[in-house]
Amino acid sequence: MRPEPIQSAETVVEVQHLEKRFGAFRAVAGVSFSVRRGEIFGFLGPNGAGKSTTIRMLCGLLAPSGGTGRVAGFDIVRETERIKTRIGYMSQKFSLYDELTVEENIEFYSGIYRLPKSKQAARKAWVLEMAGLRDHRTSRTGELSGGWKQRLALGCAVLHEPPILFLDEPTSGVDPNSRRQFWDLIYTLSEQGVTVFVTTHYMEESEYCDRLGIIYRGELIALGTPRDLKTKHMPEAVLEIDCARPNEAMGVLERLPELKEVALFGKGLHAVAADPVAALPAIRLALASGGFPLDRLERITPTLEDVFVSLIEARDRAAGTQQEFRR
Repeated sequence: MRPEPIQSAETVVEVQHLEKRFGAFRAVAGVSFSVRRGEIFGFLGPNGAGKSTTIRMLCGLLAPSGGTGRVAGFDIVRETERIKTRIGYMSQKFSLYDELTVEENIEFYSGIYRLPKSKQAARKAWVLEMAGLRDHRTSRTGELSGGWKQRLALGCAVLHEPPILFLDEPTSGVDPNSRRQFWDLIYTLSEQGVTVFVTTHYMEESEYCDRLGIIYRGELIALGTPRDLKTKHMPEAVLEIDCARPNEAMGVLERLPELKEVALFGKGLHAVAADPVAALPAIRLALASGGFPLDRLERITPTLEDVFVSLIEARDRAAGTQQEFRR
């Protein structure tokens, strides 16, 4: 018996205090969040932060150690098989069979998703059109580039027209142009009402999401729109510094009490200061004294990378303080 379709409720994914332990290690440490219908929701974090583990629990592929959650109205512990009929899932490995042709992969997944025979031809044609693979339909999948494989994998993941799509590091290992084209496809699906949950460690991709959760060491340390994260989670000033020998200059600037953080950013540096009025002259003096010619120094709007680095360093400082206190 097929599950009932999602009703008109706004929230289609919701978890409370979700946790996953592997022995003594907490891979996911009690996260709580919700995702709305038609939203592109992103999980940003470094490798090992708990992104994939969270997605696997939401897809019914991994049992939680604690907490509760519902996907498409179904419980992630007791109704995993019903969840699987309402979602699409694409991992960074693409889950394709290289020895099969493009068409054969699509036909294989049509069977996996138990598509009615009356719909299979139309859905295969749709995937080939959506992915731009009509001219490659008889090509062996193993011969395709990473970008084409990525599009085929997405097509296979949405063959059965799921209302919710989980994408786990879907653009890992493909070139920037393929990533942009892939995101065009995600936007198209979202406009059609599909809810998209995507994990990434690419900062530029995070900007494409409607809302974003930053996850680090299994904890959700910030949640909001990209704009909110840059304005509400970054009260300090970000200063952009273009100077000679930025690697060496960073070591000098890190010693300034007026600066909280200094990091390499492109060909220059970004520094974080609570009081930019005091920090600006201190930076100029330190660079001049150290023999680092300064080309530019100005306050800028923080990037998501600035917010990400600041939040992670703050969390690491807090964790270090707690460890010192325990000793």
